[in-house]
Amino acid sequence: MTTIAVVGNPKPNSRARAAAERVVHELTGAPPDRVVDVVELGAGLLAWGDPAVTEAVEALRQAEVAVVASPTYKATYTGLLKLFLDQVGTGDLAGVVAVPLMLGGGPTHALAPELLLKPVLVELGATAPTRGLYLVDRVWDAPGPLEDWAAVARPQVAAARTAGRG
Repeated sequence: MTTIAVVGNPKPNSRARAAAERVVHELTGAPPDRVVDVVELGAGLLAWGDPAVTEAVEALRQAEVAVVASPTYKATYTGLLKLFLDQVGTGDLAGVVAVPLMLGGGPTHALAPELLLKPVLVELGATAPTRGLYLVDRVWDAPGPLEDWAAVARPQVAAARTAGRG
């Protein structure tokens, strides 16, 4: 199985990245095969055809499971993540099982992954079989919420992967 964590945080090596890597591990029992920390792609995101961006998009397209993560900015995912996802064609993520993940300052935007990020991933062709995951950033790694979510999501992701191979 090929797994990827795509992180749209303007800060490299962020809590969103750590959370995305942990979510991949919770779902699959292993760390991600690849992490795309979108901020590292820099100005290449602003034009079409940048080799590093093209390679990162191709890695996402080839993944079986993708956790796509962002902090909550202005009640939605970051513009940085949007720039990256704009490089993915409609339908290009067919066969990818995607999990939307967002971190925020409090529970106010808890539906943001489900209402804002998940529809974009589905529009790009991904299958998103789980409820989007929202974690409060200052306590994202506290015991409980992530493990409880993963207990429900793990079989959903496994079933979607199996169905995608059929």
